[in-house]
Amino acid sequence: MSSASEPQGEPQTGHEPQGGTPNRLPGLVVGAVGVVYGDIGTSPLYTMREAFGETGMALGEGTILGILSLVFWALLLVVTVKYVMVVMLADNRGEGGVLALGSVANRVIGSPRGQRLVVGLAILGMALFYGDSMITPAISVLSAVEGLNVATPVFQRFVLPLTLLVIAVLFLFQRQGTGAVGRYFGPVMLLWFAVLAVLGIVQVVRWPDVLRAVNPLYGVALFADHGFAAFVVLGAVVLSVTGAEALYADMGHFGRRPIRIAWLFLVLPALLLNYFGQGALLLHEPGALAHPFYHMAPDWALLPLVGLATLATVIASQAVISGAFSLTRQAVQLGYLPRREIRHTSEHEVGQVYIPRNNWMLLVGVTVLVIGFGSSSSLASAYGVSVTGAMLIDTLLAAVVAARLWGWSWPLLAGVFTLFFIIDAALFGATLLKVPSGGWFPLLVAVAIFIAMTTWRRGRALLARRLYGDALPLTQFLERLSPQGPQRVAGTAVFMTGNPDVVPHALLHNIKHNRVLHERVVVASVRVADVPRVDPDRSVEVEKLGKGFFRVILHYGYLDEQHIPRALERCRRFGLHFDLMETSFFLGRETLIPSRREGLPAWREPLFIGMSKTALSATEYFCLPPGRVVELGTQIEI
Repeated sequence: MSSASEPQGEPQTGHEPQGGTPNRLPGLVVGAVGVVYGDIGTSPLYTMREAFGETGMALGEGTILGILSLVFWALLLVVTVKYVMVVMLADNRGEGGVLALGSVANRVIGSPRGQRLVVGLAILGMALFYGDSMITPAISVLSAVEGLNVATPVFQRFVLPLTLLVIAVLFLFQRQGTGAVGRYFGPVMLLWFAVLAVLGIVQVVRWPDVLRAVNPLYGVALFADHGFAAFVVLGAVVLSVTGAEALYADMGHFGRRPIRIAWLFLVLPALLLNYFGQGALLLHEPGALAHPFYHMAPDWALLPLVGLATLATVIASQAVISGAFSLTRQAVQLGYLPRREIRHTSEHEVGQVYIPRNNWMLLVGVTVLVIGFGSSSSLASAYGVSVTGAMLIDTLLAAVVAARLWGWSWPLLAGVFTLFFIIDAALFGATLLKVPSGGWFPLLVAVAIFIAMTTWRRGRALLARRLYGDALPLTQFLERLSPQGPQRVAGTAVFMTGNPDVVPHALLHNIKHNRVLHERVVVASVRVADVPRVDPDRSVEVEKLGKGFFRVILHYGYLDEQHIPRALERCRRFGLHFDLMETSFFLGRETLIPSRREGLPAWREPLFIGMSKTALSATEYFCLPPGRVVELGTQIEI
């Protein structure tokens, strides 16, 4: 018997993903600006306007400075300290996002019950992220195109058609890949943040007294003077930090260092200058509240600014779309979703992918939202509920990692994460007030996705028990195998199975119907670790079982492409050679039928069966040569 070394599976954090080398750093920083920061970078279009619209608070020095103070500290504590400084340390070998964070937390937690809780939180966090990923493109593009109304009301009837056209172009462009999008959009966003800064500086220089809002006591005074109304305002303040979760989910595309540099030296300063500029304008020109962002610009620059804002909001949508692609790919590999087509769009960055099915589903969802809500103010009433829930889950999972993996002392752990939890809980509580006015939509989407993912996970576990629970052990089968039968034929047969210790159903069916065995029989199984990538040198185990049988275990990370023929080539160093022209791949195709047997609840059965029918074929997913594949079917009761 010979076997490969075990794959590297130990917890690792702080690993810089590909692309962090100095000579590529400037390009990655520009790409990160174009892809990662679009969402949070276009929040100034509507945040200050909605902060007063949420409660009907009267414009006054106290309310303006108080809201500005809340925005300032939200950007500083939630985005800069929590995500950029702390949570981004909890990467899974360079990959970010709630599933990567959950994988790290799952490895370092002790009890099975705790692991189940972590997995549940990670799935819920992904579902919540999806809930708001549809709203971001809708509200961002609508808010930009609505700037045409500031120039003249004549454009009012063109706002919705133009918005839908812009969104359609954005989703059609996704097939080019995240890297291409970043190259095209990065320079535009650099210009956008420069314009944000200039517009803000002009106003702040005219009325520098607005800088008093840096003092957190103005935020405290807002609560003291207005009570519950100030709490409601947090539902609008959260608009200034939406995009922080996408920032973390997109970390695998560009790396931690480029994202941090872009935030600290470009994005954060530009955002703060613009928010303070809007505050200064409102202090002295209250009539600008309808669109404070556009009123900062001189009349001659209004239409060019609307055009630039529209481009920027298209890019804003890119942040959540890229994040959705990243999380979906991770979910498929980890077994939370059915197999689907995942196109790798870069030869250099493993994290850059395009998922056609998700792209078109998001397009349909965004279109329905734009038509259904009709304005950015209406959408703002639905925005933030899911993303603040996802932020809260990130805090809980990051606390587990800090305690179990980083070894933080209890005083430090309690101090830092209690602060994060209080802030996240307050923002989440404030956004829950939006549920009756539209916040139900992202929650409904999140619940639907959570049910689908948990159904798929439970269904696959049940299917494995049905398939392998009473299967014949492979060693026992080999003991019974005699030279007299069945007849051996030339060539190699590879039987793909989820359990390499028992006889695959396809092998038994082949003997039953064809009454032959190949000279060499390989029982191959794929194992996906909860790490992004597995070292190719440690990705294969080969065990010689005798009588022409071999057991092969192929190890992958959840970002690795599961290319079976390429992986089998690595078996050569263990004395197992494959000639694809003489190799047949046998796959089992299960036909699922509902039953009254104990298993999935009755309402989950049709959902699981329907999801199974949408799964990409194993031949395509595992990159098997179609002409060398034989599928043998069996019926399974669920």
